[in-house]
Amino acid sequence: MTDYTLIFSSIGYILIFLGLVGAVVPLLPGPFFIWLGVFVWAWGDSFARIGWPTLLFLGVLTLIAWAVDIGFSLISSRKAGAGWLSIGVSILTGIGGGILLSFIPLVGSILGAIVGAIGGLWYMEYRAKGDRDLATQAVRGYIGGVLVSMAVELGTALLMILVFAWQAFV
Repeated sequence: MTDYTLIFSSIGYILIFLGLVGAVVPLLPGPFFIWLGVFVWAWGDSFARIGWPTLLFLGVLTLIAWAVDIGFSLISSRKAGAGWLSIGVSILTGIGGGILLSFIPLVGSILGAIVGAIGGLWYMEYRAKGDRDLATQAVRGYIGGVLVSMAVELGTALLMILVFAWQAFV
């Protein structure tokens, strides 16, 4: 019988690393990848060092990070005057931009998503209000919310990795 512990732990470490990168890169669900990596690692370890209470705690942190990510972006956009239609179009153009530039290795999807989301929001706000300054103000609010949510997501990701290391190796 083959021991798959090394394979599971390697996949787990890769997912955790991707999660850390995803905490600061749009389009990658950072905390979810960390949770998945810890789950795979724990599975390979037969849940000996990391059990369901730890996985549940990390799952709650993942949900909190996801809610904060979406919440800060939406709230800051709305406070800056962006309409719901503009926010919806921004999400769609961000996805579209990420897909359109995905042929560029590593940075294409990320750059496409950022440009698509910001461009879509600005265009819709300018179209709705006819004022460049108001459209730019809405984009600034959106960017501010994204930066705050990114900082919270990075902090959550680091906390999740610390909890993993504490449970697995201490």
